Amino acid sequence: MRDNQQDGTVGKALDVLETVATLAPVRFSELLARGGYPKATLYRLLQTLTHQGMLAYDEDRGSYSLGLRLVRLAHGAWAQSSLAPLARRALDDLAALTGETVHLAQMDQGQVLYVDKRNAARPVEMFSQAGKVGPTYCTGVGKAMLAFMPDATMAEALARQSFHRFTAQTLDSPALLAELAAIRARGYAYDNEEHEAGIICVAAPILARSGRMIGAVSVTSTTTRSSLRALEAHVGRLKLAAAEIAAEAESWRFPEHV
Repeated sequence: MRDNQQDGTVGKALDVLETVATLAPVRFSELLARGGYPKATLYRLLQTLTHQGMLAYDEDRGSYSLGLRLVRLAHGAWAQSSLAPLARRALDDLAALTGETVHLAQMDQGQVLYVDKRNAARPVEMFSQAGKVGPTYCTGVGKAMLAFMPDATMAEALARQSFHRFTAQTLDSPALLAELAAIRARGYAYDNEEHEAGIICVAAPILARSGRMIGAVSVTSTTTRSSLRALEAHVGRLKLAAAEIAAEAESWRFPEHV
């Protein structure tokens, strides 16, 4: 946790809430051990969040988890700000046509937010799940979104990247810039085992008629049953799905997140 002085009590409460969401179920002692807030401050924040229904306290286990009020708020945010409700049919069709895992993602604070997913006919365990946040610079959906941002927005998003090397294929900053230029030229991105070993994908940006990037969609497989060349055969279907989602989104105004 970080001591969020700039945003006062509200910022601290949100910080605690985010930490509980990451670790839940989590005990008071574990939260205290992460530092950030004095014991009395942390206890007061947890009591307020629990009283307001944002957190739930399990007396038997002595642990905190997310509360039902937060779940209701999250569902409202998902329905109002997420592409997921508009993309259901396109994702279903793309998954059925390819037989592979399909992801829908948006950008949030410079990171990839997976907002929906369809599992392959033969599901494979991988990092991505709806609601999870992942790195932008080494995922197909992340690179597809970065490549189609305005230059200034892209630079801001790139400044937020850690450039941690997840695999031997993970690109560093200079290599990524060249890759983003190539993605813009061809209209879609690859993930060549850059985030997870053995996981590959092709991804396309979801672009409004104005050209504004509002998300990305991908078809994902493994190196044991496919290849990037084989996945490229799905690019036409992938772009059609992205265009369909964009058309559905035209009447909506989604928040712009870097």
